[in-house]
Amino acid sequence: MTTLRSHAEEPRASTQARGTFEIKLQPQLDESVGDPTIGRLAFDKQFTGDLTGTSKGQMLATRTDVPDSAGYVAMERFRGTLAGKTGSFALQHSGTMNRGVSALVVTVVPDSGTDELASLRGTLNIRIEGGQHFYEFDYIMAAP
Repeated sequence: MTTLRSHAEEPRASTQARGTFEIKLQPQLDESVGDPTIGRLAFDKQFTGDLTGTSKGQMLATRTDVPDSAGYVAMERFRGTLAGKTGSFALQHSGTMNRGVSALVVTVVPDSGTDELASLRGTLNIRIEGGQHFYEFDYIMAAP
């Protein structure tokens, strides 16, 4: 178990949700950027496992002349169920690929949770194996 910290609270043990998701990407034409190395994509995800629901989001990415080096940022809004609680929350992505070595941080946007997920905080890890997307979501929710 990991411990998540906020500067306003004592550390609390987190819970981990696991499962898979499917993603559909739709390139978005945006000629206002004027640089072919920068791209924008809309995406839809379907989550299964401990986190069940859908999300929609947008990604902004840039590639380089060096193979396997790139960067991206994204925002998405999940709607569904986590640990029997229903609501929505936003995720913020920041990722880099440095000559094939990836670094990715995906966090719940503070105070973005709604309904029964209003107090949600956490980080999501993504793993891709054989074309399949897996997630591990370390999270905490305040007691009711």
